[in-house]
Amino acid sequence: MPEAPSHKRKYDLEERTAAFGENVIRLLKKIEDNSITKPIKTQLTKCATSVGANYCEADDAENPQDFKHKIGICKKESRESKHFLRMLAVATPKLKDEIPILWQEAKELNLIFNTIYRSVKK
Repeated sequence: MPEAPSHKRKYDLEERTAAFGENVIRLLKKIEDNSITKPIKTQLTKCATSVGANYCEADDAENPQDFKHKIGICKKESRESKHFLRMLAVATPKLKDEIPILWQEAKELNLIFNTIYRSVKK
């Protein structure tokens, strides 16, 4: 999908979370499966792609409680993504330049979802 220049791009959290999942998938396709990487790849695939899926669910929430619950899942899954990216960095040192970029994005998404979660009234 072509992207608009960054100065013209509208902030779109649905697109950002989808891109995060896609970028994690692209990274994981570069890694051979072995007894260490395979379970990390499986877990990372699940949590990284779940961030965007749950954000879509939150966007279509039926009520504020449902919205807060789904945002809470986004918060957890983005934090879990950080954890598994850290483990992947140890398991695949050859990707030391790519993993920190994704880890930073997971961190930023986690901070965004924490802020949204705290701002929703109980």
